[in-house]
Amino acid sequence: MVDEQPNGAYLEDELTQSTNVRIETVVAPKLTGPSLFWNMHKSFKKVALERRAPVYFASDLYTLPAMAAAATAHQGKLVYDSRELYTDLDSSVGRPWVRTVWGVVERRYIKKADLVITVTKAIATRLASHYQIEKPFVSHNVPELANVERSDRLRFELGISEHRRIVLYQGGLREGRGLPQLIRAVAEVDIAHLVLIGDGPLELEAKQLASVISDRASFLPFTLPDELRVLTASADLGVALIEPLTESLRLALPNKLFEYLMAGTPVLASTTPEIKHIVDMYDVGILSEPDDHDALVEALRTALTDETQRAQWRANAANVLRDYSWEREKPDFQKKIHELLN
Repeated sequence: MVDEQPNGAYLEDELTQSTNVRIETVVAPKLTGPSLFWNMHKSFKKVALERRAPVYFASDLYTLPAMAAAATAHQGKLVYDSRELYTDLDSSVGRPWVRTVWGVVERRYIKKADLVITVTKAIATRLASHYQIEKPFVSHNVPELANVERSDRLRFELGISEHRRIVLYQGGLREGRGLPQLIRAVAEVDIAHLVLIGDGPLELEAKQLASVISDRASFLPFTLPDELRVLTASADLGVALIEPLTESLRLALPNKLFEYLMAGTPVLASTTPEIKHIVDMYDVGILSEPDDHDALVEALRTALTDETQRAQWRANAANVLRDYSWEREKPDFQKKIHELLN
């Protein structure tokens, strides 16, 4: 249900392999708001109550009440994967009643969980403090390791001049990702060709803004991970300009950051704390505030014209993957699940 969160799929796969349980998919209704939550709750609860299991895995807040009901009914263990700060989602900006409802739901059910998982240490600390629970287990938004070779795929397929440097954004085209600011900055850096891969509510606005640089801007649709890696590896710079519109966004550590680095693509990233920590510690790119236009233009120009620096950032990327990968975190997750079952 939540984009840019691949770790949930890895966790669920691992549960299947570790406990011999079958994962059954329930199709979410095409609704929004309270109707979506209520219909999802009824659907998941019905399926879950019909199946006795040792562990019920709520892969987000939307499914937590249903999985909690099934765990109670069948005396099973409950795992809650809090992939976001649900009380501070970007979709709740200007909608305080949404935050209130999510807060009531999460407060009621999170203490029923035998294990809470989340995606950053900062969010784990926040959840523990806010709900007075044991500090959640952290499983970062990191991809499975893959050998991704550098390529010229984007340049070839889109007919991008060899004199341009490719600036890539991949992911949801939505608020809080610095997309309007990025497009305006690219307009002032002649060497840059912007490629946006994905879809979302800002797609039309982004295309309208990019019309002034139509010869230096390309849009590609949502692309499956295996194909996306090849495209990512043909960019010169990957963009992760998260805006701190909410606490959830401020504490985010998006998987696109690691996808760029796994493909050997340095990053232009925002100064939110979790992202800044990675970029600074491993020296894999350049930081800028999305709303500081002049600084963003300068950062973009520096990153694209300093070939020596960009080569060093690319070389440093492997160090991040040494410390942040699903393969590294998998044994600790296995241990947590085995503890629940024994």
